[in-house]
Amino acid sequence: MPKIARLPDIVANKISAGEVVQRPSSVAKELLENAIDAGATHITVSVKDAGKQLIQVIDNGSGMGEEDALCCVERFATSKITTVEELEALGTLGFRGEALASISAVSHFELKTRRDDDSVGVHLHYEGGTLVEQGQTACDPGTAVSVRNLFYNVPARRKFLKTNATEFRHIFEAVKAQVLAYPEIRWQLYNDDEELFDFKSSDIHERLNFFFGDEFAAGLIEVHEDNDFLSLRGYVGRPSMQKRQKNEQFIYINRRVVQNRMLSQALQQAYGELLIERQIPFALLFLGLDTSQIDVNVHPAKLEVKFEDERSVRNMFYTVIKRAVRMQDFSPNVSSDGFPERSRNLPQERLEQSDAKLGFQAIPSGASTTGDLYRDYKEGILEDSLSAGTVVSEQGEILPQRPDLFREPERELRKSDDGRVSTGFVDQEHPEPEKPYPKIWQLHNRYIICQIKTGLMLIDQHVAHERVLYERAVDVMNSSVPNSQQLLFPQKVELKPWEFEIFEDIWGDLGRLGFSLRVFGVRTVLMEGVPQDARSGSEAYILQDMIQEYQQNAEKLKLEKRENLAKSYSCRNAITSGQKLSLEDMRSLIDRLFATNMPYVCPHGRPVIIRISLDQLDKMFGRK
Repeated sequence: MPKIARLPDIVANKISAGEVVQRPSSVAKELLENAIDAGATHITVSVKDAGKQLIQVIDNGSGMGEEDALCCVERFATSKITTVEELEALGTLGFRGEALASISAVSHFELKTRRDDDSVGVHLHYEGGTLVEQGQTACDPGTAVSVRNLFYNVPARRKFLKTNATEFRHIFEAVKAQVLAYPEIRWQLYNDDEELFDFKSSDIHERLNFFFGDEFAAGLIEVHEDNDFLSLRGYVGRPSMQKRQKNEQFIYINRRVVQNRMLSQALQQAYGELLIERQIPFALLFLGLDTSQIDVNVHPAKLEVKFEDERSVRNMFYTVIKRAVRMQDFSPNVSSDGFPERSRNLPQERLEQSDAKLGFQAIPSGASTTGDLYRDYKEGILEDSLSAGTVVSEQGEILPQRPDLFREPERELRKSDDGRVSTGFVDQEHPEPEKPYPKIWQLHNRYIICQIKTGLMLIDQHVAHERVLYERAVDVMNSSVPNSQQLLFPQKVELKPWEFEIFEDIWGDLGRLGFSLRVFGVRTVLMEGVPQDARSGSEAYILQDMIQEYQQNAEKLKLEKRENLAKSYSCRNAITSGQKLSLEDMRSLIDRLFATNMPYVCPHGRPVIIRISLDQLDKMFGRK
C-alpha cells in the first residue's frame, strides 16, 4: 500500500486558508483589495462581533456575471493575470486567486454581484467551501460579500482568536490603511450597526485628522520626490509626534500596503538623533517603482516585497526623507495654550554643508534661505550693535571673539566651503574684534536665557554642548585630522573585564577621536593624550564613563560604531547641569551651537532650544 496520498480538496483548502486567513482582519484586507481592483468608488464595511459573526464588504465596482462569480471562489482562479510574465507588470492588488477560496473554506460565505448592464444579479452561498445555494437576486451594481461564522469548522483557529477589542482593532487598522491609500474612494465603516465614519470627501487631511486628532495634518512634513528611478510622496511626522506603536507608520509601494524592514529602518535612520530612544516616527509614504523592479509574490498575504536593486531603493528613500526632515526647525515654541507651533525651515547654508557630507544633491532653489530662529538671533545681535554704536560691515557681519571655556584649540579644525576639514592655527597676535551680543543670562546654572529680536530663547547648556561635541567628534573621526593633546602626566585606567572587551573593540576609533592610549598590563590602559576639547579635570574618568555609555547605547539602540562613540564622548564630556558659566562661555557656546548641522536637538533626541515670542508673553500676561 502506498503511504503518500493526495489530500482531498476540502482539507487542502483549509490548510491553505491558514496562510491567507490568519484572523478576521485578514478577511477584511482581502475583500477590500478585491473591491479596489474592481474599480469601486464607494466601499462599505460592516463588522459584527469583531468579525467572528460577520464581515461584509459592499462595493459599487464592475460586478460579475454568473460564470465569473462561480469561478472566483475556486482556488487559483483570478482575472488579474493569465501568464507568469504578467507578474512583472502587476497593476492590481490581488493576483494569486486564493483569497475567496480560502475564506469560503472556513466560513459561511455569501456572494451577491451584478454588472451594470445586467437586469438581475447572481447569488451564491457556500458553507465550508461547498456551494449550497445558487440563484438570481435583485441587487445594486457591484459586489457584496458577506463572511459569517468565521472559523466555525476550524475550532482550533477560532480558539486562538484574541478578545473582541483586539480583533476589531486589527480590522480597523486594515480598513484605515486602505482609507488613507485611496482618498478618491468614499469609505463607510459600521461596527455592530454603529457608523464609525463616512468619508465623502477626498481630502486626505480630513482623514488624517479623524484618525489621529484635530490639526494633526497641519503639523506634518510633506515629502515629494520624482525621478527616473522612483517617486516618493506623502508625509512624515515631527519629533513631537513620535509614538511607540508601529501601527502609525504606513508605507505603500505602488499603493500596496507593505511591511518592509529595510524601508522602516531607513526611515528610522533618516531621523537620526531626532528620535528619542525606542520611539517611531509617524509616516504616510507612497513609493512608486516600475513593477519590473519589485517582486510582490513573496508571501500569500502579499505584505512582503523584494526589490531588484534594494541598495538603490534604500539609499534614495533614506536621502529623500533625511532632506525633508533636515529642512525643519524643531525647537519647541511655547504658546499660551501649551501647544507647539508648526515647524519652520532651517538655514540653507547649514543644510548644504550637511547634505554635502552625506552625499545629498543641492537644495532646491525654492527652499528657505534663512531659519526664523537663526535670523532672530543674528538680527538681535545687529540691533544691539547698532544701539551701542558698533561699526558693522557692509555685509552686516561682525566676527566673534574667542572666550576661554569654549575656546577652540590653537591647532584647530577648519571646514572649507566644499565641506572638507583641515587644520589651521589661530592668530594670537591679532585677536578678532569684540562682538556685541543680545542680553544673556544663566538660570540656576542650568539654562541659558537669551534675548532675541522676537522674544527670548532658552537653551539647555548641557545638551547644547553635547550637540557641539558630537558633531565635532564625527568630523574628527571621519577626517582623520590629528586631534590629540598630550598629557603632562600620563594616567593609568584600570578596566573591568567587560570594559576591556569593549575597549579592544573601539580602540582604533578612540585613537581617531584624539585619545592616545596603550595597554599597560592585563587590563590596564595608559592614557597619554586626550582630545583637544576634553573637559579639563575629567581625564581620569572620561574613558570609563565613555565605555559605560557606549555599552548602554549598544544595548538600547542599533548604532554604527563611530556614531555610538561620538554620542558617548559628547554625553560624558559635555559641561554638566549646574556648572556656572561666564558671559563669554555662554556667548561662545551659542555661537558654536548655531554652527552645527542640527542645533535644535541633542544627539539623543532631547530638545536644546525653546522659544517664547513677545506675542506669547503678552497673551500670558493678559495684554492681548
